Formats: sequence, structure tokens, C-alpha cells
Amino acid sequence: MGNPKAFLTIKRKEAGYRPIHERIYDYSEVEQTLNIEDRKLQASRCMDCGVPFCHWACPLGNRQPEWQDMAYKGKWKEAYEILSSTNDFPEFTGRICPALCEKSCVLNLQEQPVTIRENEAAIVERAFAEGHIVPCPPLKRTGKRIAIIGSGPAGLACANRLNQKGHEVTVYEKDEYPGGLLRLGIPDFKLSKKVVERRIKLMQSEGVIFKTSVCIGRDVKVSDLLAEYDAVCLAIGAGIARDLSVKGRELKGIHFALELLKQQNRINSGVSIPSDLQISAKGKRVLVIGGGDTGSDCVGTSIRQGAVHVTQIEIMPKPPVGYNPETPWPVWPHILKTSSSHEEGCERRWNLDTIRFIGDKGTVKGVEVERVEWSRSETGGWNMNRTGEKEIIPADLVLLSMGFVHPSQDLFQEMSLETDQRKNLRTDSQLCSSLEGVFGAGDVVNGASLVVRAIASGQRAAHSIDQYVSLKK
Repeated sequence: MGNPKAFLTIKRKEAGYRPIHERIYDYSEVEQTLNIEDRKLQASRCMDCGVPFCHWACPLGNRQPEWQDMAYKGKWKEAYEILSSTNDFPEFTGRICPALCEKSCVLNLQEQPVTIRENEAAIVERAFAEGHIVPCPPLKRTGKRIAIIGSGPAGLACANRLNQKGHEVTVYEKDEYPGGLLRLGIPDFKLSKKVVERRIKLMQSEGVIFKTSVCIGRDVKVSDLLAEYDAVCLAIGAGIARDLSVKGRELKGIHFALELLKQQNRINSGVSIPSDLQISAKGKRVLVIGGGDTGSDCVGTSIRQGAVHVTQIEIMPKPPVGYNPETPWPVWPHILKTSSSHEEGCERRWNLDTIRFIGDKGTVKGVEVERVEWSRSETGGWNMNRTGEKEIIPADLVLLSMGFVHPSQDLFQEMSLETDQRKNLRTDSQLCSSLEGVFGAGDVVNGASLVVRAIASGQRAAHSIDQYVSLKK
């Protein structure tokens, strides 16, 4: 390392967020950037550990110490080459990854981990700015054709790797834009769609074909798809959201989280939504049910739409603040996470179970909840105990953000594909399904998870598909 003792004298410095009074009135990215000299200093804090736990924790196996050193020395091209050798889309993970690597950084023992995620984003943006990232189509084509269904992070990673191998890759996307939830599910204030579109254009210039607004099974017959391509990869995600089957669920004003988020992303892109179909929090009391990242995205979106009050509830207990002895370093810590959206104005509550929705003239006006308590069972699991303490939370708009249960089953049934107990696509160790030539990648196999894990799964699927088609006559 250029400065092996920098971590002793240079403190962690985050770029931080734009001022709250400014950012809540637009959908621009909330995260700021450091100047180039400060960014080099932050990269210099990497200790080049004998055992780099950051590398161990990263699903992609990123070689953080190596590209941190290059960034510290200002060698942005070399830093990007090392980074992109393991990560196809650092501009995505550098913005929205929860940074498993930072939580396992040795310096996190002192709660001063290296700003790995921000450094990653800085490297790729610097590489774009300096012209180091240009289209590099393969020198020759193999003649093998692969179809990828779904253009989220897993599908994009799989397509990118297979195209680099010289195969002809076509990506099918049911929505009007490629990118999956990167494009329509994640708010612009976390991930600018210009960043997604920039990568898509780069892949197109390298030879990847994107066909949008095409639903396999409806617009294209499955039999025709299997006959036309040498291999098919399913990367459709786990899109079936967890619902609440309680009294009053049919009331107007109750929506799944992605209904709101997708619609707002479309509006931001200039799509005109009829007024009677618009989901708006303007002037409303909003209740978000579910305490995860998607719920947080609903909070930030509702605030920008003009909600008068936003409440987010979670059925589980409030996580410990700062440190949790049950999840010690270097594993991912189960602690309270406060997002930029939470900081913008949100009442957060825990240990609340939804009992029923209350309406007036067919529209939701409140939600009855009951406080619950949790205790450990003899086997180490959790038991939920009802307290009988109930209350009504006023709400004119309710957003259900309780996670996703499994992928849509339509394609599985059409293709007679086997599923596991969780209704995910069943695959072997090579990510091959029960039907020869059909593979799976990302959440469709693993269940709803992180973007970084989806990219890693897409890379694995690409490797298996490459081996399969290379042996196919």
C-alpha cells in the first residue's frame, strides 16, 4: 500500500446527503460526493489486511484492497479495471448496496470502516469522466444465441458476461424500460435513471439486444423461444409481494409499495398517468407497513409528494442501536438502520401487528393495530405474543411493504419447471433448471435479496450457460 499507516491519522469521512430542506422538493440523488483529494485520502485508509474480510463478505468477491490502492494513487483506469473484473455494474452497487464489505472491514471494530461503497462509486464515475469506459464489443461471435428473460441486475450481469464471450444475447423485458427494479423500483433520489440508461446504452453498443414491452408467454410463445435459442436464462425476480389478508383490504387507498414507486418513476420519466389512476400522498396521512428498504423508499417518495404525515410500522422489535452482541463483527450487524428518507420526517414504530383496515365510503381512513411482544423459543426461534393493546392509526394512504414471497409462477407452469418449497425456481449447482437448456439467476432462484447478490448470481449463470452452449452442437 502507498500509505500503510493512513488509517491511524485519517478519520472516516462520508460525503453525506444534500440538505433536507432542499432535497425533499425534488427527485435528484440525495447523496453528495467528496472532492477528488478527499476521496484519495479515504481510499488510503485501507489497511491491506492480511485477511481482507471485506473481500470475504462481498458476494462478488471484490478485490477492495487492490483498487483502493490504485484510487489512492490516482490511477483511476487501473482501479476501474480491477473493480470491473469482479463487478459488472459498480455504478449501481456504489450507490445502493448496503455495503456488506464495510461492516466486515477490520476498521469497523472501531466503527471507522473504510468508505468502500463511496470509493467504488467514485472510481467508476471517474473512469466514465476520463473516458476509460468505452464500448468493447467482442472481436468475434460464436454463433450461439441466448435469451434472457428479465432485465434486472441478475439478467443484466448474465447478458453482459455472455456477450463478452461472443454469444448473441437478447434480453426480454415485460416493462417499457430495461433495467428491472433498478429502473422502475428504486427511487430516482437513490439511483438516477440516467445512470441505468448509460449502462444500458453501453451494453447495446457492445451488441446486447434489448426487447422491451415483451411478455414471454403472451407476446412470445415459450415454445418459439425454446426453439429459437440455444439456452434461456430466467431472471424475472421474485415479484409477488406479501399481502395482508385482513378485514378492509379491499378499501381504496391501499396499495403495494411497488405500485407507488413504479408509478412515480414513470412520472419522473415523463409518462402521463391519468388522474384517476394516480397514487398520490399529497395532503394525506400515510402509513407504510413494513420496515425494510422498500418501505423507506415509500417514506421518501411520500414526503416528496407532499404527505402531511408519514408513519412506518414494523411487526418485529426495534433493533439495537449501534451494536448488537448477537451479530458481532465481521458478520452483518442486525442494528437499527436510519435512511436518508427517515431523516426527512417519519414516525417509526415497532411491535405492531395490523388487525384491520377501517374505511369511510369505500376509502381507507385508518388502520387498527395491536402491540405484540416477542420471546425466544427453546429452539432459538421467535414466538409472537399478543398483548391485547389496540389502537387506530389514522391513514388516508396505506402502502404495503412487507417483502416479496416468491416469483410469478406463470412461466414455471408453462415450461413445466420444478420449484422448491418456497416456490422459487429449482436449480442444480450450475443454476440449471429441471428443463435442459433453461437456467435461472437472481431472486427467481434465491428469493428476494440484494442487488449485489443478484449480480453475482447472474455471473454464475453466465458461466454455466457459456459452458453449456460451448459443448452444444
